[in-house]
Amino acid sequence: MSVNVDVGPIDYLALEFPGARLTGEGMAILVDLVDRGIIRVLDMKALVRSDDGAVTAVSISDLDGDGTLDLAVFEGVESDLLDEDDLKEAAALVQPGNAVALLVYENTWAGPFVSAMRRAGAEVVASVRVPADAVIARLEALEASGTAETSTPSDAPPSAAG
Repeated sequence: MSVNVDVGPIDYLALEFPGARLTGEGMAILVDLVDRGIIRVLDMKALVRSDDGAVTAVSISDLDGDGTLDLAVFEGVESDLLDEDDLKEAAALVQPGNAVALLVYENTWAGPFVSAMRRAGAEVVASVRVPADAVIARLEALEASGTAETSTPSDAPPSAAG
């Protein structure tokens, strides 16, 4: 079966919030990414793990509990890609007393490119996400050793292996 739809890679992100302090900071950037068509939010959940380990879902519309809708634009966004097992695994990632926010999103910018490459006969054979922490650590190591130059990432991509 051939699908004629531009679909970009789907990513899953889990963020831990110490002390369950979900301030909503950074949400304007998320909204901007969606507004510009760079990503499409497919699922968004927030969970708080109490000191006794119990897990409670938190409404994404009022993350900081101040009575204002921080993410009303995403209220009800559910693709059903996240199931109960995913939520349990995410809650287990964080320490008691902390919160975890889950975001599943499509990299919509890549969809038309991947579709065009498929029409040209190419197939995606690998897709790997290099964690930002690994890139930063590698760049810092290069800088510290004095071997870092003013190259662009396309000149010499940093190695995730370090």
